[in-house]
Amino acid sequence: MIVIVNYGLGNSGSILNMLRKIGCHDAVISSDPSDLLTASKLILPGVGHFDKGMANLASFGFMEPLKKRVLGGGVPILGICLGMQMLAKGSEEGVREGLGFIRGQVIHFRLNDERSLKIPHMGWNRVEFVRRNPVAAGLEDESRFYFVHSYHMVCEDAEDVLATTEYGYEFVSAVSCGHILGVQFHPEKSHRFGMTFLKNWTSL
Repeated sequence: MIVIVNYGLGNSGSILNMLRKIGCHDAVISSDPSDLLTASKLILPGVGHFDKGMANLASFGFMEPLKKRVLGGGVPILGICLGMQMLAKGSEEGVREGLGFIRGQVIHFRLNDERSLKIPHMGWNRVEFVRRNPVAAGLEDESRFYFVHSYHMVCEDAEDVLATTEYGYEFVSAVSCGHILGVQFHPEKSHRFGMTFLKNWTSL
């Protein structure tokens, strides 16, 4: 069973609808931490402020089950947008610690010399997968995904960088460390590219 973690910040319904569209019918949205204990995969969505997201994870009782299942149990997790950022150690957007599943920090876009570019970065952009990974199958050439964000992750270990995107400069748009995966874009809003990506991940 795939559990979409509902901690009050995220478009969980859109993710569930996309999973059903690709034929994945064993996914549920849950705000019950005990459901994580039987999940085969986890999705951590998110839209909003970093500190609010981390505070909600704690108040909903998700912190310990997430760490137990992902770090201790090796359960695959997919972080989307804010969900990816919360996989890092921390963020310039707040003062709370992140989950620390990926060694990195989240920073605000540095676009001082790019006055024509707006923040937040919003809309479709090309994602270039920089290393081989089963989730990128069929997405190697000119894959485009939908973004809405003002912050992005900077990884301490280059080996954790799965994909990059250009917006004023090159930033990390996907990370991967074993069974831990995060994407800054929204696959649930990215039509055929998002469908391919989620099909790949759910079939792993």
